[in-house]
Amino acid sequence: MDVKEIIKPENQVYGKTELLTDNVMHYCPGCTHGVVHKLMAELIDEMGLQEKAIGVAPVGCAVFAYNYIDIDWQEAAHGRAPAVATGIVRINPEKFVFTYQGDGDLASIGAAEIIHACNRGENILVVFINNGIYGMTGGQMAPTTIERMVTSTTPCGRDTELNGYPLKMTDLVAQLPGTSYVTRQSAQSAPAVRKCKRALKKGIKNVLDKKGTSFVEVVSTCNSGWKMTPVKANEWMEENMFPFYPLGDMKDSEKDKPVSNN
Repeated sequence: MDVKEIIKPENQVYGKTELLTDNVMHYCPGCTHGVVHKLMAELIDEMGLQEKAIGVAPVGCAVFAYNYIDIDWQEAAHGRAPAVATGIVRINPEKFVFTYQGDGDLASIGAAEIIHACNRGENILVVFINNGIYGMTGGQMAPTTIERMVTSTTPCGRDTELNGYPLKMTDLVAQLPGTSYVTRQSAQSAPAVRKCKRALKKGIKNVLDKKGTSFVEVVSTCNSGWKMTPVKANEWMEENMFPFYPLGDMKDSEKDKPVSNN
């Protein structure tokens, strides 16, 4: 049966941008990826960027992003999306280029690529989905797994004496001179989704204005990897991840500009 026959327009709470395809997403019910995909599709459509946008997705849960947002995409090796995006935007400076990466990808095998791309100030938007685990490969501990968080490889919870400390990537890149806008958001409620969309839009505008790297982290759930219902996963995220990963802007080159006396 055609998806259009199942999801009828009159039953939708709000309309779906045509840039979001009718392909049924492979994400688990309750996954944050689908929400952020929708936001990116809406913004690219609303800002008239379909012909200019090039997304780069590496290995991870978002590896099939090209199935869902109708723009040009480039696949990258695990962790190498910032390096691939660097090549694309330097050859095509008129394009809007963004990476879409999970925490197991960006903060682990891709840590060098993201740090150096941000330090150089490559004119790209980085969308960073942080759910605290390796969601695609079985729920193992990731660099972002918080202390005492249970994963398939830390069944008694992350022990900092044994496993080291969680890595706050967004805090790190905010210190680099090449970043123009760095923020941490979420998408577990309607108000949070609206804030997240505003942050993504600001990041896109900064890229279009060639201000350097914009970095938007979205603290997210992985209810299947966390072995929770979607509702419980949202509650657990708010109670446990938000205190360690507080939401809000960390760097905004516009707000940080000194006021001229002239």
